[in-house]
Amino acid sequence: MTSMVLRRGTVSALALLAAAGIAWRSPARAQSVLNVGIGTQDTTTNTATVGVVVRQLKLIEKHLPKTGKYADIKIQLDWQNFTSGPPVTNGMMAGKLQFGAMGDYPLVVNGYTFKNNPESRSELIAVAAYNLHGSGNGIVVNKETDAFAFEDLKGKVVSVPFGSAAHGMVLKALQDKGYPQTYFRLVNQSPEVGSTNLQEKKIDAHADFVPFAELLPFRGFARKVFDGVETNLPTWHGVVARSDFAGQYPEIVDAYLQAILDAQAWVKADPKRAAEQIAAWTGTDKEVVYIFLGPGGIMTIDPTIKPPLVEAAKEDVKVLQKLDRVKEFDVDAWVNDRPIRKAFAQRGLDYDTQRASTANYEVSGKDSFCKRPIADPRKAGEIWVKDGDILPYASAACTLGAVSDLRAKGKAINVAYVFDTARGIKLFAKEAFYVVGQGEIAPFLLKRDADAAAERAGAKVLPFDEAIKAVVTGG
Repeated sequence: MTSMVLRRGTVSALALLAAAGIAWRSPARAQSVLNVGIGTQDTTTNTATVGVVVRQLKLIEKHLPKTGKYADIKIQLDWQNFTSGPPVTNGMMAGKLQFGAMGDYPLVVNGYTFKNNPESRSELIAVAAYNLHGSGNGIVVNKETDAFAFEDLKGKVVSVPFGSAAHGMVLKALQDKGYPQTYFRLVNQSPEVGSTNLQEKKIDAHADFVPFAELLPFRGFARKVFDGVETNLPTWHGVVARSDFAGQYPEIVDAYLQAILDAQAWVKADPKRAAEQIAAWTGTDKEVVYIFLGPGGIMTIDPTIKPPLVEAAKEDVKVLQKLDRVKEFDVDAWVNDRPIRKAFAQRGLDYDTQRASTANYEVSGKDSFCKRPIADPRKAGEIWVKDGDILPYASAACTLGAVSDLRAKGKAINVAYVFDTARGIKLFAKEAFYVVGQGEIAPFLLKRDADAAAERAGAKVLPFDEAIKAVVTGG
């Protein structure tokens, strides 16, 4: 009799639960665990919005599926941090990682490496950030040396993380210039090791990817002698996924892409806060994070897979083929923009319009020194006041004038930014070369560009502090 009552009570309880729309699970039925490995590069600022920001703000978790086939699955995110792309590919090949974030050359090698994998291919599903001119990668020397150009490195010891985007830049530069691979002695060193060895003068130069070609000069011991813009090839970072995982769990791919869109919006909503937070998470100086990801930054944050970037990947393949590092590789077949298109559609966004655009978000506001609004963002400037705000200025001259004014008032500044006159690339004002003459002042990234402009205009090239004096005195 008691048994019958219990059974009836159980049935009644289940009926009530069903009526309320609540699924009942037997206590004996345990959830299975699905581990999702994501390979990132925290210190590579380009990947912040597909890596450290997503992880620290737990953005994927907000979008993970919980119903249907996922009702009895616990999704465990396994974030793994690396200093360059090749180890990410190794983890993906071993099945320990399902997603990987890395730069252009490592991405191509990733796709090629998976080409003959019987279990899975890799597919490019999103871009993290890019620079169409190629800026971001670069070669730096200790500033106490007398090297100022690529040619000054002949016969020297140059370190670079092998297999990285910067390695690809160096190889292309050698090919473009018609120099042999033995032009200088190229050695494999991670960003951390190369940076330390450069500071201690154990090597002659260090080539690296974002953010090190800006970070090391910012920290005061290095000088850039070659910038990726000189290869005339876009540089970018993106996200690849194992195709077997993406095919079986498209909802998790979508959750990651939605999180990337959230992360990019978070950075743009308050770039100063974002730079400070990313600096705290990664150890990269906030001023360096800002020059890449802030308004008008060196890198454009955009997840769409743009035709110029796909074409750049095809050029990367050619560079690697000349070195017999890859054979045939179909870049178009590797690209899969269907998931990111779907993510855009779910938010009511127009993927094709954004894919066609190369616009960045820009410096704006009113210049408090020259008393006028910002009319041309790529001729503007900014000053990050110590313990204060980031202030916009209408021109390079206004920016340098404001630096002098703030100094006179006893106010310290963290850093000032200007834009390269030739390409519109954001620069640390202290590192720029200034062409000054006839009441005009024009900053340049490359000394050779500044020298050529000065010769055409009958002007002179000045460093930062002398350029400030020229602005103040009208010289």
